[in-house]
Amino acid sequence: MSSRYDQVYADWQRDPETHWAKAAEGIHWFKKWDKILDASRAPFYRWYAGGLVNTCYNALDRHVEAGRGNQVALVYDSPVTQTIKKFTFSEVKTTVARYAGALRALGVQKGDRVIIYMPMVPETAFAMLACARIGAIHSVVFGGFAANELATRIDDAKPKLMLSASCGIEPGRVVPYKPLLDQAIQLAAHKPDKCVVLQRAEVEATLVAGRDLEWHEAMNKGTPTDCVPVAATDPLYVLYTSGTTGIPKGVVRDNAGHMVALNWSMANVYGVNPGEVFWAASDVGWVVGHSYIVYGPLIHGNTSILYEGKPVGTPDPGAFWRVITDHKVAAMFTAPTAFRAIKQQDPEGEYIKRYGRAGFRTLFLAGERCDPDTLHWAERHLNVPVIDHWWQTETGWPMAANCVGLGMLKVKPGSPTKAVPGYDVRIVDPQVKEVPPDQTGAIVVKLPLPPGCLPTLWNNDDGFKKSYLDEFPGYYKTADAGYRDADGYLYVMSRTDDIINVAGHRLSTGGMEEVLAAHPDVAECAVIGIGDPIKGQVPVGFVVLKAGCKRGPDQIVPELVKLVRDRIGPVASFRLAAVVKRLPKTRSGKILRGTMRRIADGEEYRMPATIDDPVILVEIADAMKGIGLDKAASSRLQQG
Repeated sequence: MSSRYDQVYADWQRDPETHWAKAAEGIHWFKKWDKILDASRAPFYRWYAGGLVNTCYNALDRHVEAGRGNQVALVYDSPVTQTIKKFTFSEVKTTVARYAGALRALGVQKGDRVIIYMPMVPETAFAMLACARIGAIHSVVFGGFAANELATRIDDAKPKLMLSASCGIEPGRVVPYKPLLDQAIQLAAHKPDKCVVLQRAEVEATLVAGRDLEWHEAMNKGTPTDCVPVAATDPLYVLYTSGTTGIPKGVVRDNAGHMVALNWSMANVYGVNPGEVFWAASDVGWVVGHSYIVYGPLIHGNTSILYEGKPVGTPDPGAFWRVITDHKVAAMFTAPTAFRAIKQQDPEGEYIKRYGRAGFRTLFLAGERCDPDTLHWAERHLNVPVIDHWWQTETGWPMAANCVGLGMLKVKPGSPTKAVPGYDVRIVDPQVKEVPPDQTGAIVVKLPLPPGCLPTLWNNDDGFKKSYLDEFPGYYKTADAGYRDADGYLYVMSRTDDIINVAGHRLSTGGMEEVLAAHPDVAECAVIGIGDPIKGQVPVGFVVLKAGCKRGPDQIVPELVKLVRDRIGPVASFRLAAVVKRLPKTRSGKILRGTMRRIADGEEYRMPATIDDPVILVEIADAMKGIGLDKAASSRLQQG
């Protein structure tokens, strides 16, 4: 089909309030809004002021009332426990209504906070929806976060109740959660009234008498509770993202704008119809899990998959294709790093050939920049469109994408295509002047942000302005850098602090990574800028080789240096690269370039709370020393 993108984007630009009024017809309102956009406290904009809604009602009750209660709402697929369970909309509604009654019996009221510190199990999604049902504000913290990090979130959110589990399950290991929860509560100044703990078969947690309750005893005795109408602008949840100061920032998500944006995106960005199966292979601890495992698909009437596993190792690189085939997935969303892991272990796509994947039509990638080599690999082996798109925890839904539901535009590898209707994306210099096409600058979004984006930070309006608004007045600072080409396609190259200055030349590490990733032996890579007494900064590359590669660093590294020299030029001063077994990442797949840079420069660094495996940092430091970065030996881990 021909694309309607240009027309829809132009219609939004001409009359944004009418655009969002039409989109709002897609959800249920107890009371319609008084004002589409309330700009009375700009830059603290509010959408659908005066309206009354309930997110749980839109995700569950309205579908049951419309006669679709027997449709599967949630598929729990857990290769780590050998479990598959399916829950219909009616079953989820019944369970969530009971959980909501249990929360009330434990003293949770509208506006109270509940921290959910749990693994990828159905009870986690049910708990989120139960909070939404009664107007409580949930804050999901990734299960297994360090105790001190959880404690900072407890002190900021001040929850009445904690919901947790005895453990999480990773490939080859079980991670007990309860000791971390107990330590966090001990460290925190704020003390929650109660903790409800889901006992899993793999580990039985010790409960604290008078404070802790067993999940089934507490939650299954609740009296079913109806949905509570809340203000459109009331918070649905707070999700913490790490701040540059080490103090987490509580991103607030409101109820109505969030629903309208997600519902619109399911049809127009992801191109799926109600009743189809949508799979976001992420974790509910991240924004992707909030938006596109729990809320977006259910609000839109899709079947959603909650997957407790990994792209590789549970049990092999064919894990994703098995899930797609078994559950008839129409569209999937995951991180490029997941595909790089699969490509590294199965470079020829042999596991893909074992599964039929009937009905699978689109793959979406986001979370890290998708290098063209990974995109081409996925296209070649899956034979479906591969859509790179770009968004952030703060926005809650895509800022730039090839909007499949509006008719696909031409795919340009390395680009997430164009701004999604609702976002006025600009590329500017430090003086907030727009730069010409193909020139790198800071990526910003003209205010107001559309529905679904953060209206502020939790109890921290000043922090919201300082973090996102002050540097570029009138715009939201994405902290990403990139450029727009002559066709209007956006290229998000790196975080702004990953733009390095080599002898006065501003260069993108993302551009160099793109070159390294094109090497036939490279599975994934990272480039960082390190201090240099003459040039200011110089780039250093770290590469992971594909499985089965028999060539060594002495052969491959000179080829990488030549590639960068040929494609970017001598100005890049790219001379150093190390072959490593793996790259340090967060559990959501983001490479910890900032931490790597601090180690290389011999600076103190803080162990990231989200790191997948801290041992990797030791391996990286050794690799740095092996290529002559002697300062790496003097870096020190900050305590606390």
